[in-house]
Amino acid sequence: MRSYIGIGSNLGDPVAQVRWALAALAGIPLTRVEQVSSLYRNPPMGPADQPDYVNAVAELETELDARALLAELHHLEAEAGRLRDGQRWGPRLLDLDILLHGREQIDEADLTIPHVGLPRRAFVLYPLTEITPSLDIPGLGPLRDLLVGIDGSDLIRLG
Repeated sequence: MRSYIGIGSNLGDPVAQVRWALAALAGIPLTRVEQVSSLYRNPPMGPADQPDYVNAVAELETELDARALLAELHHLEAEAGRLRDGQRWGPRLLDLDILLHGREQIDEADLTIPHVGLPRRAFVLYPLTEITPSLDIPGLGPLRDLLVGIDGSDLIRLG
C-alpha cells in the first residue's frame, strides 16, 4: 500500500533529525521508501516561542496496515528521544505522521487519515506536491486544488 509520512523536527539539530528519520523509515518491516521530498524550514505552528521546524514528506510502499505503521512510527519517535507529553503544537525532537495510507479514510480518536492538518498546512502540501503532484486525496480531491490559497511564502526549501 502506498503511504505518505510527514516528518518534522525543531529541537536539537532538526536537519539531522529529519535525515535520520528518512533513513530509519527504510528499516520498518515490510516497507520500502520510494521517494523523499526536499527538506523545508518553516515557522512553528502554535506557540511562536520555539525554534523553526524542518519538515519533509516520504512516500512509502508498505504491507503494514495503518495501525501497525503508526506503531512503527511511534517506535522511531521514541528511539529518537521523543517523549509524548500530550503538548499540542509544542517543540519536537521528531514528529512522524501518517498523512495518507492508500485510499483509506480513518476517523478515530488516535488516528485520522487523511491527516487532519493535511489540507491546510503548507509544510505538508508543498513537499507532498514535490514528490507526487498528480495525487488525488481520498475525501479531499486533487492535491493541486488543495494548494489554491495556501501561502507557502514562509517555507524555505533546504534541498
